[in-house]
Amino acid sequence: MKIRAMGRLGSAALTIAATVLMSTPAAAQSQASSAAQLKAEGKVRVIVSFRQGAGASARAAIAAAGGHVVVDLDGVRAVAVEIPAAALAGLQRHAAIEFIEQDLPRRAFRRSPASAAGTADVAPSSSTQQTPYGIGMVQADQLPDAYASNRKLCIIDSGIARNHEDLAGLTVDGTNLTRSGSWYTDENSHGTHVAGTVAAVNNTLGVVGVMPNKQIGLYIAKVFDASGSAASSVITKAMLACRDAGANVVSMSLGGGATRVEERAAGELAKNNILTIAAAGNDGDSSISYPAGYASVVSVAAVDDKKNVASFSQFNSDVELAGPGVHVLSTVPFESQVGATVNVGTSAYAAVPMETSPLGTAVGPLANFGLGDTPIAGSMTGKVCLIQRGTITFAEKVVNCQNSGGIGAIIYNNTTGELAGTVESAVTTIPSVGVLQADGQTMLGQTGQPATVHVFKTPDLYAYYDGTSMATPHVSAVAALVWSYFPTCTASQMRASLDNSAQDLGAKGRDVYYGFGLVQAKAAYDRIARQGCGK
Repeated sequence: MKIRAMGRLGSAALTIAATVLMSTPAAAQSQASSAAQLKAEGKVRVIVSFRQGAGASARAAIAAAGGHVVVDLDGVRAVAVEIPAAALAGLQRHAAIEFIEQDLPRRAFRRSPASAAGTADVAPSSSTQQTPYGIGMVQADQLPDAYASNRKLCIIDSGIARNHEDLAGLTVDGTNLTRSGSWYTDENSHGTHVAGTVAAVNNTLGVVGVMPNKQIGLYIAKVFDASGSAASSVITKAMLACRDAGANVVSMSLGGGATRVEERAAGELAKNNILTIAAAGNDGDSSISYPAGYASVVSVAAVDDKKNVASFSQFNSDVELAGPGVHVLSTVPFESQVGATVNVGTSAYAAVPMETSPLGTAVGPLANFGLGDTPIAGSMTGKVCLIQRGTITFAEKVVNCQNSGGIGAIIYNNTTGELAGTVESAVTTIPSVGVLQADGQTMLGQTGQPATVHVFKTPDLYAYYDGTSMATPHVSAVAALVWSYFPTCTASQMRASLDNSAQDLGAKGRDVYYGFGLVQAKAAYDRIARQGCGK
């Protein structure tokens, strides 16, 4: 994400706010309106910060301007409100108002639909137990979690499937800041995957986490529904909930643009001796994502099993530590994953479902739809479209196939490697998948033959995910694990100790790709035992 300047909203900014906020996902509070409803009513959603001691006056001014509070952030002198766009200019001039800013979206930083789908790799059955490569890489297998009960780790994410076989028996509580299920259900699967990396139980089933012996206390702040996105005000509220729950470490595998109120909340956690850790982001460029970019938050990059930085991991001077984030195996809720199969004639092909593709089966003759960039009414009626990647988005290709009468879409890559894409929020009712370039080229010689595209839920309880989202819980869990041995260390001292003991990777010293390096549990423990906290 690019850094966006924040401040009081001028007339130009009002227009920007109206555009951005109407596309922001609906608030994760029961009284919030949908984006479509806000747009229809000529309203926007913003965060309003009060001046010190002026809360009552500011709330009265908001009400007088026709505003409606949807998220209360009293702990940081602010509220998120829905308000007529025309009333913003007057409200920001009120003496009680410090500033008004956009309530920016936050999204979960899971990257790979291919891994998420569970089709590229076969996850373990529940009757066997594996130790994911990241556990040894961060030295968690060298430092027992015998003292972890004196620490509490707060995960701000999509909830947790508390009834999962590999998460049963954990000491866990939480709060739900969404309209979806409860804090102990997970409609997105992201939060459960994160939680498994932290604390999957050593019980002969599935996988083990960094702290696998049911000692660590978890607090779950659910901010994401199935969409995997939420407003920054909701993340801010979750951060304050973590503080109030007595968390020592806060883990956030999410991000977006900067907001002053969220930064204030991150500072509030630091003042309360809480170590906050967040994902650097998955855009693969030098931009900074937030909350990772705030000074009081540790920014985490992702590396693969060879300790090479992931191609998607954002790189900048703010990156502080690295953790395993490629091909990470962990827990997911039952039937939360989606698989796909493709058959043409007598041939079967490996396929990855497009993220958010409708479930279902399409059976019909295979037809070459080229780049899928030009819909032609009736040209694909009753057929399965074979489409080459390129020129336009996957979503546009699938919609063009559907609008041409197609009943299913197979998009083949234009380079080597799997094709993992998304149809985003496109209105489509047909199943769509991605396949290898070589397989697509073979299928070109099979046009006219019967084809079947099947997109379905799988019974998997474990899956491989990619992302700085997956690296972050490794670092967060190591922080809690090491801290449990030295509970008198402060959060800032623990941060310094983790930095100083990290395994240096890349250029010598701190660099933009790895920060100080790969987090190391045993090395951090040894350093503190030898030199003291923060040395």
